[in-house]
Amino acid sequence: MAENTNVNNVPSEELDLNEILKVRRAKLEALQQAGKNPFEKVKYDRTAFSQDVKDAYEDYEGKTVGIAGRLISKRIMGKASFAVILDGKGTIQSYLSINDLGDDYVAFKDYDIGDIVGITGIVFKTRTGEVSVHAHSIELLAKSLLPLPEKYHGLKDEDMRYRQREVDLIANPEVKRTFITRSKIMSAIREYLDGVGYLEVDTPVLQPLEIGASARPFKTFHNTLGIDMYLRIETELYLKRLIVGGFDKVYEVGRIFRNEGMDRSHNPEFTTVEMYQAYSDYFDMMDLIEDMYKTITLKVCGTDKITYQGIEIDMGKKWERLTMVEAVKKYAGVDYNDWATDEEARAVADKMNVNVEEGATATKGHVLIAFFDAFVEEKLIQPTIIYDYPVENSPLAKRKPSNPAFTERFEYFIYAREMGNSFSELNDPIDQKERFVKQVEAKRAKGGNDAKVDEDFVTALEYGMPPTGGLGFGVDRLVMLLTDSVSIRDVLLFPTMKPKAKN
Repeated sequence: MAENTNVNNVPSEELDLNEILKVRRAKLEALQQAGKNPFEKVKYDRTAFSQDVKDAYEDYEGKTVGIAGRLISKRIMGKASFAVILDGKGTIQSYLSINDLGDDYVAFKDYDIGDIVGITGIVFKTRTGEVSVHAHSIELLAKSLLPLPEKYHGLKDEDMRYRQREVDLIANPEVKRTFITRSKIMSAIREYLDGVGYLEVDTPVLQPLEIGASARPFKTFHNTLGIDMYLRIETELYLKRLIVGGFDKVYEVGRIFRNEGMDRSHNPEFTTVEMYQAYSDYFDMMDLIEDMYKTITLKVCGTDKITYQGIEIDMGKKWERLTMVEAVKKYAGVDYNDWATDEEARAVADKMNVNVEEGATATKGHVLIAFFDAFVEEKLIQPTIIYDYPVENSPLAKRKPSNPAFTERFEYFIYAREMGNSFSELNDPIDQKERFVKQVEAKRAKGGNDAKVDEDFVTALEYGMPPTGGLGFGVDRLVMLLTDSVSIRDVLLFPTMKPKAKN
């Protein structure tokens, strides 16, 4: 394998960056003055990729190929040299000599690591058995004016990796594999939903009001209309209006924006899939998501047993299903059904040092949710469905006819992380408006003075929406799971970053 060198074969740490920049720009200027401006190149006849040549060497041996990519290392040995090219599928070595290339070989010796080149030559194996291309022509296709990170050390600085993803992709091949897998997951999601009869649709990203949900939106102003507008925090309400309009099964793969905190599993801009099916309920959606995750995992990973952060996750095994009451009783040792009043529930929380955000106004439902957060979620490592949520935190879900204090809602968890959310959708417009009003009042009490009831959605429900099952999940968290990525930033090509201060 060729050795890694930098400008003029001097290790990068021995050169001052400003000098490197001057040298490279001087080289570019000399090329331009000689009428050989590399940035004027518009096309190169690439006929093969590195990994394809390696994988099917018997088919390529002795044949002429055109390869193109980034020069990532070179070893100059007088009248002959070796170079390694990085293309879209991997790397391949090339042998170059002055006897084959003449003046182009002299020019090649002055190329820099990072330059984009095209090489035409014959496929062969070296004495050590490495598949290579014996060059009979080489062409500079674009000049690299900035040095790449030292190859053997890679690019480890996370801040730089996320800010300059293009450099990260060059320096760390495993990063590219993550995003190739992400693309496969997106395709598998669409293939699955299309295959079971869902129709993909697009709904507005820019919306005319801040709905009363708990998430904080990004706000902007529309000059022509003279109104405030908001980037969407969900796709739900428009999709359900399509169910009212007569579509039976719809879904949207959509970008969502929330003006909130950032951590390893949250980014202000992220991707969700939401789907709605007429004449179904949340039990139908449980079956759907369980089969969907198993199918996607098998297709993308080749197995339904994956390893995430050192723990085996069995996606193929029947997922455990517990009501929230059952889960709290199992993991916290308290029984919601023993609480006769809200006051008694709050007293149990105080005794067990469980913080309930609503304080003295907390209901039994609020206390149950607090116990779930405190004791249960961290235990849900294998795929688990938690269903029948209190009405207090489920403003869009249908109440259970047998117990109106609860709703037909579920969330599912993997590796102690909530992965998705589902309802038997509320289709009673009167009940819906009452919940919207309470939600808006609660948000305004916390300073969200722009929050409004979505009257258009209420009106749509008044026309009549059939019984409907709905479900939404975060694509980024699924990608994290299937690529064993610890942070959401590792699965977003360009995660949100605070701009660096300029000197």
